[in-house]
Amino acid sequence: MKHKLIHMILLFSCMQLTNCTSATLKPWEKGAFETGSYRNLFAEMGYKESEIEAKLEEVFSNLFEGPQKIYFEVGDSMAYISDIKNKDARSEGMSYGMMIAVQLDRKEIFDRLWCWSKHYMQHRDGPMKGYFRWSCRTDGTPNAMGPASDGELYFITSLLFASNRWGNDTGIDYLSEAQFILNSSMDKTGEKGITPLIHPEHQLITFVPTGFGAGFTDPSYHVPAFYEVWARWAGDGRADYWRECAGKSRAYLHSVIHPETGLNPDYSHYDGSLLNSGHIIGDAFRFDSWRVPMNIALDYAWACEDREWQQAYGHKIQNFLYAQGVDQFVDQYNVDGTGVSEVLGAGGYTALRHSLGLVASSAAVSLVCSHEKSREFVDHFWNTKHEPYEDGYFDAYYDGLLQLFAFMHLSGRYRIIMPAADV
Repeated sequence: MKHKLIHMILLFSCMQLTNCTSATLKPWEKGAFETGSYRNLFAEMGYKESEIEAKLEEVFSNLFEGPQKIYFEVGDSMAYISDIKNKDARSEGMSYGMMIAVQLDRKEIFDRLWCWSKHYMQHRDGPMKGYFRWSCRTDGTPNAMGPASDGELYFITSLLFASNRWGNDTGIDYLSEAQFILNSSMDKTGEKGITPLIHPEHQLITFVPTGFGAGFTDPSYHVPAFYEVWARWAGDGRADYWRECAGKSRAYLHSVIHPETGLNPDYSHYDGSLLNSGHIIGDAFRFDSWRVPMNIALDYAWACEDREWQQAYGHKIQNFLYAQGVDQFVDQYNVDGTGVSEVLGAGGYTALRHSLGLVASSAAVSLVCSHEKSREFVDHFWNTKHEPYEDGYFDAYYDGLLQLFAFMHLSGRYRIIMPAADV
């Protein structure tokens, strides 16, 4: 009787613990394009909805309102997002900010970011018509004239979502703006080295659609589900083509990701092979690469068209990082899992770190995983604070944006925004 009582007490105590109450984590077998539903993995693991909402608001506020914010309003109608450590505004960050704003139904923020991007960054005519200067000073002065393809990728998709959410008659014709970027890109012929955003032969996104950079790609730019969005709502007459691009992008990811570690290089040839350029940026898993697990989680959650491979991928990359220590893995590796011989610096600091951006992305990929290790990644992410590292380095911008995106994914707040009539 005594032993039975002790057993009951222990069982009851265990049930009070968040992770003891959770059933075995099981990835969903259908995507949101089909079901319209989104998984809240935090809730599955026992976190309270009030805690999840409060945490989401805290992470958003840190980026857009707090003392370490990266969002700054200009006049009555514009705003920019700054990569603080580099003292600039980037098409990457501007388009990320627009995606966050439309996801969270923050129309004023979206419109301000778009107006700044269109005014200072976008080429409205000339050979690069439709493309965006990838970097400007925060006063709008260009640091570069050429584009980086991930900016256009997110600009187009976020504009289509804005069209679906808010319509096109509230001051900005979001659909026409998205179509202008798409049509301008597809009109490029290679003249003066300027190509379409999507490489015409390979149907894969370019690193940059100009010059040498059009000859290779960046794995972290591959978000196949975005092409599924374009196929449904761009209205540009290319729906079949965009669906083909989605399939080609998924196949490319098979070729570029290491079959044992799950790691990928920052850049690669279109067949997935390493560039072997000899440069520090390119062949190793570094800052750009952190986004790949999160992108694959997004494609799984929305489309679920490559379920078996994506599940295997999630287990591989988490197994590799888990072996390094869930709270210890660093942010740069060779794709075979060995240590890098040269560490890439950022913001004037050079060190290997347990970076929040990779902590976030490696937790987000838990959406595709069924092993129990995923719980530890999610719990570790929940408890990781966005604060300076031991060496003083602090990345308000990149770490912060990936933290918010991952939190949106894991809480079911990163969604396909359909026209009101289709909901």
